[in-house]
Amino acid sequence: MARLLGVALWPVKQLYERWRIWGRGALVSRPTKRSYSFEFKLAVVERFLAGEPVTVLAAEHELSSPELVRAWVRTYRREGAEGLRPKPKGRPRKDPDAPVRPTSELEQLRRENERLRAENAYLGKVRALRDQQRP
Repeated sequence: MARLLGVALWPVKQLYERWRIWGRGALVSRPTKRSYSFEFKLAVVERFLAGEPVTVLAAEHELSSPELVRAWVRTYRREGAEGLRPKPKGRPRKDPDAPVRPTSELEQLRRENERLRAENAYLGKVRALRDQQRP
């Protein structure tokens, strides 16, 4: 089929696996991305490693794709069970206990000087625009 369509073999295999699980629903996108608990992922990975087929596990647990189980297994083999734990999203927070680096008086004066230069340039441009508008 892949040769007939002129596409790579892997996407066709993946779509076929999803079709076996979901039927016509394989072509319908889901509105939200589901998240799974650590215990759930670990149980599915352990069943896969015990010899259960990936498509059966994906169908039984109503996963979007068998590739999701394979990704969990790769993570489990690479990082162990701790790799399946949810990762924090976004940028890490600043440590509130970290010492605040005191800025020297010279650094403060340089910052103030830079701010005043920018303010002066801005006001100069406003003045030039105002002078242009006057006949």
